[in-house]
Amino acid sequence: MHELTQTEAIDLVGRFEAGQEIPERMRADVRMLGSLLGRVLRESGSPGLYEDVERLRAATIQAYTDETDEAFERAARIADSFAIDRADEVARAFTCYFHLVNLAEEHQRVRILRERDGRPDREDAGDSVAAAFVRLAAEVGDDTALLRLQALRFHPVFTAHPTEARRRAISTSIRRLASFLEEHDASLRGGADQRRAERRMLEEIDTLWRTAPLRPEKPSPTDEVRAVMAVFDETLYTAVPHVYRRVDDALQGPAAGSRTPVVRPFVRIGSWVGGDRDGNPFVTASVTRKAAAIASEHVLLGLEQTAIRIGRGLTLDATTTPPSAALLSLWQRLKAADEDAATEVAKRSPNEPHRRILLLIARRIAATRARNADLAYRDPEQLLSDLRIVQDSLVQAHAPRQAYGHLQQLLWQVETFGFHLTELEVRQHSAVHAKVLAELDAGQARTELAEEVLDVFRAVGFLQERYGPRAAGRYIVSFTQSAQDLLNVYRLARFAAGSDGTAPVLDVIPLFETFADLQAAPRILAEIVQDPEFAARLDATGRRLEVMLGYSDSSKDVGPVAANLALYEAQSAIAAWALESGIELTLFHGRGGALGRGGGPANSAILAQPPHSVDGRFKLTEQGEVIFARYGDPAIAMRHIDQVAAAVLMASAPSIERRNSAAAEQFADVAATMDAASRKRFFDLVKAPGFAPWFARVTPMEEVGLLALGSRPARRGLSVESLEDLRAIPWVFAWTQARINLAGWFGLGTALQAVGDEGRMRLAYREWPLFQTLVDNVAMSLAKTDERIARRYLALGDRDDLAALVMDEMELTRSWVIRVTAGDEVLDNKPVLQRAVKMRSPYVDALSLLQLRALRALRDDASSGVPADPEQQRLLLLSVSGVAAGLQNTG
Repeated sequence: MHELTQTEAIDLVGRFEAGQEIPERMRADVRMLGSLLGRVLRESGSPGLYEDVERLRAATIQAYTDETDEAFERAARIADSFAIDRADEVARAFTCYFHLVNLAEEHQRVRILRERDGRPDREDAGDSVAAAFVRLAAEVGDDTALLRLQALRFHPVFTAHPTEARRRAISTSIRRLASFLEEHDASLRGGADQRRAERRMLEEIDTLWRTAPLRPEKPSPTDEVRAVMAVFDETLYTAVPHVYRRVDDALQGPAAGSRTPVVRPFVRIGSWVGGDRDGNPFVTASVTRKAAAIASEHVLLGLEQTAIRIGRGLTLDATTTPPSAALLSLWQRLKAADEDAATEVAKRSPNEPHRRILLLIARRIAATRARNADLAYRDPEQLLSDLRIVQDSLVQAHAPRQAYGHLQQLLWQVETFGFHLTELEVRQHSAVHAKVLAELDAGQARTELAEEVLDVFRAVGFLQERYGPRAAGRYIVSFTQSAQDLLNVYRLARFAAGSDGTAPVLDVIPLFETFADLQAAPRILAEIVQDPEFAARLDATGRRLEVMLGYSDSSKDVGPVAANLALYEAQSAIAAWALESGIELTLFHGRGGALGRGGGPANSAILAQPPHSVDGRFKLTEQGEVIFARYGDPAIAMRHIDQVAAAVLMASAPSIERRNSAAAEQFADVAATMDAASRKRFFDLVKAPGFAPWFARVTPMEEVGLLALGSRPARRGLSVESLEDLRAIPWVFAWTQARINLAGWFGLGTALQAVGDEGRMRLAYREWPLFQTLVDNVAMSLAKTDERIARRYLALGDRDDLAALVMDEMELTRSWVIRVTAGDEVLDNKPVLQRAVKMRSPYVDALSLLQLRALRALRDDASSGVPADPEQQRLLLLSVSGVAAGLQNTG
């Protein structure tokens, strides 16, 4: 097969892109952004770069569409033919292209959300909180549904796990491009504004191209805190109250905004950033204090500016809107505390008492931020008290729309974020606690580790005193394997207590991660609640208890199929125990972004949970690239929060609980067969002699550890001799990069083959939500695999037996998923997702071929005892970043 001429290549690329059934406006965006990138490459000062990029692009498209070995080999030869500097440039060009395609796709999503916004007939209106309330009320009655709505809780917890491959500079550039794309949409076709928007996009794409895609060094934990704060500043601070407002508008109709809202704030934001020290020596007590201070600074600044904005707009004359006695009393108190400012505000706001109060409240918030003890608010409740006095005064003065308008949104923001913004959580490994306690019990001189562990408790006490009890206090024990692991936290807190014996108030949360730990969870919980100290804290919280479940390590432990089934059984058993014990349970789901770590659509997963395992409360970790994908844009963030909260509300509907319970019983034998068969198949692979070194050779696992993704180390030891040495994130990340995605699907084919009854499997797919979610997630994972590229990675290792095992299972799983979902190929029943994957696949192939070239060279160097070539390492890392952008997930 000859290499395509330029005319043939242009025609092929055009036909491929035209064949992708994407919305016309999105197609136009992709075409325009791609054209602008092409112009940047032609102007880059690197002769022939644009032509080389187009040559490889056409070759990979031809290989993807023809599916012939000859076409694929020709694409591989082109990738291998580039000089190392040119390969570097080509990899960066394809990575830029993916950033632009992702942007166009996100922009289309936002465009659709805005066009549908507020329309009751919109296609996605059925999975909103308002719609869920109506359906729930039809089953349990209005009063019960309202009680459940007002007790609803959605608690995302942001983590700093190293799964965001993009630099913050790249993310910032993309956000600027997003704003220019909006300007382009709003401009007249062919007009000056449109030309200006295109010129600014061209300039920004040039910046994106010229910005180094790799971080020069790992971010510090403080850098990670500031990255999460950017999401708060740009999105969450305003998006969360807007969600509350939308729900209230839908439920109250025309009366909304003129009377007390029926919605109570149901979002709480948690954070491990600066608090998660499990395996991260860089997160110290000092870092934890800094993380809380940074978060508090951001939220107090936001509250201050909001209070000023609302105050300036409250130009209500005392004649038309007379102040209440309580408001006049509040004015006197504020005036006495801040006399000069009160005099100035009174001059600027004559006869406008509500305006005066809000402006002085803003000054008190500023004083709280500046730690001015004379003027600062003691805690958020004191601020809420003042704001409610203003609100009540407006209601009494017959100005309810002023009371329940912008002022209500400020109240919601204070109730949601407090003065701390994120509820900072500490996590540490149970083995660290045991080691330090052994030292302390022996009376030895305190080691640096012991002092650091004890100082964490002092830091938590400091944060509670300074920012309020909600600011910190949850203490998560990784690898909880006994009740003693939890009690050790209280013992350490007593060792850390000051001379007065005071210790911080702690809610100790077990984290059950491995398969064995999940099975032991109900027994451990039953034991710990009998301890007097733990029981006393349980009583103090109204018998509220959090239990965390780990998805990543359980999947790495027994494989994705057995792990999913084990997690369901653990939740069912824990929920039944809690119900019997009179405990209000919140299950905390340690879900990663990738499918191999419990990722996937959260709302469908929630609706597949066992009875009473949700009960209106859902908490989960949000990690790495998922944070920016779900919360980076306001419209998408509001949609995500609305969808998840709706699922949380509906999960306790009698119909949902009956369905899940009946399905679990009906298909219990199927689950048992799948569990045993999938676990054996997984063990055949991972427990094979020499598996871990082979895995490290056939994937870029070692090189992933070189990426400056996050502050946390990628592995526990110096080398990988077994899976226990490896953290779950690089385990998933490496398989993803090799286009195998093994962590997301391995074992399902064997499990379904063991059941063998295709008709029953199709019935299970229709009627068993847990099974449907599992199969759909596996389908997504398989869609991002590529068998030809996978074989090339597996060929890097001298183990034909293991390579054959992987490829046979991939083929078997693909075959069964297609049969169970009654399609011709994976994702036939998810056309939008299938289209997105197909649109990207040939371009991801180009980067994979460049990565393979670099990986082969590095493996050859290692075999010859030659030091790794830094240029090949750089090419590999550039391709890793590009593949992550193309597949839209890392670890």
